[in-house]
Amino acid sequence: MLDFDSLSLDTVISEDAEFIPLMTNEDENSMEQEQLPGQLPLLPLRNTVLFPGVVIPITAGRDKSIRLLQKANRGDKVIGVVSQLDPENEEPTKDDIYTIGTVARIVRMFKMPDGNTTVIIQGKRRFEIEEVIEEEPFMTARVSGAEDVKLAKSNKKFPVLMESIKEMALQIIKESPNIPSEAAFALKNIESNTFLLNFISSNMNLPVDKKQELLEINDLQKRANMVLQHLNNEMQMLQMKNEIQSKVRTEFDQQQREYFLHQQMKQIQEELGGTSAEGEIEEMRMKAKKKQWPKETAEVFEKELKKLQRVNPQVPEYSIQRNYLEFLLDLPWNKMSKDKFDLKRAEKILDRDHYGLEKVKKRIIEHLAVLKLKGDMKAPILCLYGPPGVGKTSLGKSVAEALGRKYMRMSLGGLRDEAEIRGHRKTYIGAMPGRLIQSLKKAGTGNPVFVLDEIDKLANTGQGDPASAMLEVLDPEQNNEFYDNYLEMGYDLSKVMFIATANNLGSIHPALRDRMEIIEINGYTVEEKIEIAKRHLLPKQLIEHGLGKRDIGLDKKAFEYVVENYTRESGVRGLSKVLAKIARHAAKTTAMEESMNPKVKIADLNEILGPARFSKDKYQGNEIAGVVTGLAWTPVGGDILFIESAISKGKGKLTVTGNLGDVMKESAIIAMAYLRAHADDFNIETAVFDKWDVHIHFPEGATPKDGPSAGITILTSLASLFTQRKVKGKLAMTGEITLRGKVLPVGGIKEKILAAKRADIKEIILSVENRKDIEEIREDYLKGLTFHYVESMMEVIEIALTKTKVKSALTIS
Repeated sequence: MLDFDSLSLDTVISEDAEFIPLMTNEDENSMEQEQLPGQLPLLPLRNTVLFPGVVIPITAGRDKSIRLLQKANRGDKVIGVVSQLDPENEEPTKDDIYTIGTVARIVRMFKMPDGNTTVIIQGKRRFEIEEVIEEEPFMTARVSGAEDVKLAKSNKKFPVLMESIKEMALQIIKESPNIPSEAAFALKNIESNTFLLNFISSNMNLPVDKKQELLEINDLQKRANMVLQHLNNEMQMLQMKNEIQSKVRTEFDQQQREYFLHQQMKQIQEELGGTSAEGEIEEMRMKAKKKQWPKETAEVFEKELKKLQRVNPQVPEYSIQRNYLEFLLDLPWNKMSKDKFDLKRAEKILDRDHYGLEKVKKRIIEHLAVLKLKGDMKAPILCLYGPPGVGKTSLGKSVAEALGRKYMRMSLGGLRDEAEIRGHRKTYIGAMPGRLIQSLKKAGTGNPVFVLDEIDKLANTGQGDPASAMLEVLDPEQNNEFYDNYLEMGYDLSKVMFIATANNLGSIHPALRDRMEIIEINGYTVEEKIEIAKRHLLPKQLIEHGLGKRDIGLDKKAFEYVVENYTRESGVRGLSKVLAKIARHAAKTTAMEESMNPKVKIADLNEILGPARFSKDKYQGNEIAGVVTGLAWTPVGGDILFIESAISKGKGKLTVTGNLGDVMKESAIIAMAYLRAHADDFNIETAVFDKWDVHIHFPEGATPKDGPSAGITILTSLASLFTQRKVKGKLAMTGEITLRGKVLPVGGIKEKILAAKRADIKEIILSVENRKDIEEIREDYLKGLTFHYVESMMEVIEIALTKTKVKSALTIS
C-alpha cells in the first residue's frame, strides 16, 4: 500500500492544501463515545502511522486494499488502519503488522486515471488486535479498544508540557522555509491537547517505528515527553541545516564575486599581453603530449590537470596544484643519457683522476663490459668504505665521466627526517619532493651516477628513521617503483648508479648494508701519497693560487719528508692542506717580488712549514727484557705499538695500563693464564707467579687502544720478562690468542705491513690464516720483509725469543 509519505510538518502542509483539519474538545468527546465495532477490516499501511483525529490521504494499489476500501465505502465507511513491520512486503499477513492501530472513517474516495484508488481518511480512536479471523478477501480482525490513561485535573505539569510542545512546533514552522504560515494558524487554533499531541506526532519527520512507538503509549504525559524530545532533535537539525545553508550561500556569493573579478583580471592580463590561467593549462597540456612517460603517469597527469581547471586561480590550492604538475613535466621520465662503452677510455679517465684504488676501478670496468654486451642491466649499488680523505667522494665524478653520465651528489650526514628522502604530501603548504627526486630533476636524466655521501652518518631520531627509508632506494628489486610522497606514484630508480661512501660500516643499518656491494678502500702508502701529491694535489694547488709549474716544485725526497713529518693520515686531505701552505708561501714571495728558489728542498720546508709535527716510528732495539714491538691499525693508517712489561716483588698482582679497552685487557689476562699453565714449557718455576707482581704498559697513554690483535705480542713480552731472554731484533707481530695457545687472524693487515716497513722492521709474525691478506698486497710494498706464519703460541716463542739473556738479567725465583 502506497501513501504520501509521513506527512511531516515541513512537507505535508502546503499552500495548495484544500483544508487544515481542526478538532475541538466537543469533537474529541463525541469521537470517544462512539462504539467500537467488535470486528474491523484491516488496511495495512506501508510508510505512515495514522493517529486519532488526524486526516491523511492515502493511495491504494494492492487488490486486497482496493476491495476493502470499495466495500467499506459502500457500507459504514469504518476500517481499521495498521502499519506494516516491513514496508517492502507486498502481501502482508497477520505476522507482518503491528498489533496497535487506529479506527478510521473514509471521508472521501477518488478513482485515479492510473487505476489506483485515493482516499482521505480520518483517525477516530486506537485499538488493539486480539485475533485475525480472516485473511481473504482482505484481512479482518477481532479488536478491542486501547484507551488513553486520563490525567487528573489537578495535574499542572501536563498543560505546561503541552504549551512547550506548541511553542517548539511553532518555532519549527517559523524556522523552516518549506512550511507555510497557515500551519502555525492551525496549531494555534487546536483546543484539544490530545489532538494537538496526535497532530504533531503524525506530522513529525520520524520513521514508522518511532511513530508507532508514540501511538502505543497509553500515558498521555509520557507520550508528550517523548514528542517534546523528538521536537528538540528536529529543531537542532533544522538550525544546523539553516546555518549550513547560510554559510554555503555566503561562500557561493563570495565565489561568484571572485569569479567576476577573475574574469575582469583575465581580460586586463590579455590586454597587457600576459598569460591567463587557461593559457598556462594549455601550455602544460602541449608539453605533456611531447613527454615520453609511462601510460599510468600520463593518466595521472591528465586527471590532475582537469582538477586544476576546476580550481579558482586566486585560491592557494591553485598554485600548489600547478607546481605539482610543472614538477611532473620537469622530471626525466624515460629520458636516459647514452652510455659510452669505450672501456680503454674509461680506464684512462679513472687512472688519470685517481692513483691506486684498483678494486673500485676494476668493478666499474666490469660493469661497463656487461652493459656493453647485454645492452641493459640493473645498475650496481656500490659502497666505498674506508678512512677519510682517500678519494671516495671524488671517485663518483670520475665514474660519471667514464660512463658519460651526469653526476649528482647528496650528503646524508646528519639527515634526521625521512621526508628529506621520501618527500612531503603535496597537500601541505610548502610541500616538496624528496631530495632524490629533486636531484633527478636537476640532472635531467634518469640514469645519473648518484653519490650518497656519508651514508654511515644517517641520524635516527624520534622524527623518523631515514636509514629505513633508504632501504627501498638501495634495493635493486624494489627501486624500480620508488614511492615519493609528493609524486604519489612510483618512480623508476633502477637505472641510477648509486655509489655510497662510509667511514664506519658498524653504524650502517644491517639491512641497508646487506643491499650494497661493499668495496673497501685502504689508506695510501707513503709511496702512493707521493705519487698523488705529484700528479694531482700540487698541480691543483698551483692553479688555485695562480702559480705556474716554473714557480715552485718539490723533488721526491721533499715530498717524502712532507708526508712523513707533517701528516699522519690514511688519506691525503691533510697533505693537500700542507701543500696549499707551501703554495701560499710561493704566491706571497712572487707577489712581493722576493727571491726564492723554485725547487723546494728539505731544508726549506722547516722555514715554510715550521718544525716537523710528527716523528717517524722507529724500532727501539731489544736490549731490555719484556719490550716487544706490535702492529696496530688506526683510522688514519697502520702504526707500530711497543709493549713493555716490568716485574717487582709482590703477591702475583697483574696491572695493565695505557688507556686500554676491555678486549685488550682480556688479552693480557689470557696471556698471563696461558703462561702460568705452560710454565714448565718455558722453564719457569710455578711459584714465581705468586711472588712477583707484573705490570704491562702500552706507551702513549693519551691514545685509546683496544682490540685482540696484541694478544701474541703481550704473551711474547711476558715470556721474555719471566725468562729474561732477548727478543729477536727488528721483529714485529700481530695476532689474537686463545687459552689453548692458538693464534687467530686479525684485520688491517695492509696498513700494519706499511707501518712496519716505515719503522724499518724486517720480520713479521702473522697467523697462518692471514696469508691470503698478504697475497692481495702489491709485491713492491712487501719488498725487504720476511713473514712467519704460525698456528700456535709455541711457534711464536720459538721465532721471537733468542737463547741469549739480556744484559743485567734479573734472577726470578
